[in-house]
Amino acid sequence: MTKGGTTSRRNAVREALSGCEQFRSAQDIYADLRADGSKIGLTTVYRALQALSDAGEVDVLRTSEGEAVYRACRSEEHHHHLVCRDCGRTVEVAGPAVERWADAIAAEHGFSDITHTVEVFGRCAECTAADAR
Repeated sequence: MTKGGTTSRRNAVREALSGCEQFRSAQDIYADLRADGSKIGLTTVYRALQALSDAGEVDVLRTSEGEAVYRACRSEEHHHHLVCRDCGRTVEVAGPAVERWADAIAAEHGFSDITHTVEVFGRCAECTAADAR
C-alpha cells in the first residue's frame, strides 16, 4: 500500500473519532466508516488506531470485559480517565499523586523508564440522578 493510501486511511479513522466524546470499539469505527461508503478493512482500522495511539493522538483503554476502546485524545499532556460505566462519558484528569506514586514505587524496585495507565470507572452525576427519579 502506498504511503498516501495509509495516510488517507489513518485520516479517515482520525476523522471518525474526532466528533465523538465517548470511547468506541474498532468494530464500531469500522461500521461507521463502511456505512459512509469507505472501503476500509477492519485490519486497517486496527492498524490506524495503533499508529494514532503510538503518536499520542488517540487514547486507548480496556473495558471491564477486556475490549480495547478508543477516543481522540483531548490533551497533549499525560493524563488519566474517569469513565462512566453506564453512559460512557469520559473526563480527562491529571493525577499528580499517581505520578509521584508510580515514580516512587518504580525507584523503590530499581525500575526506570516507566509508563503507566490509570482509568477510574464509576457513574457520572447524570446517570446517578436518573436512577433517583
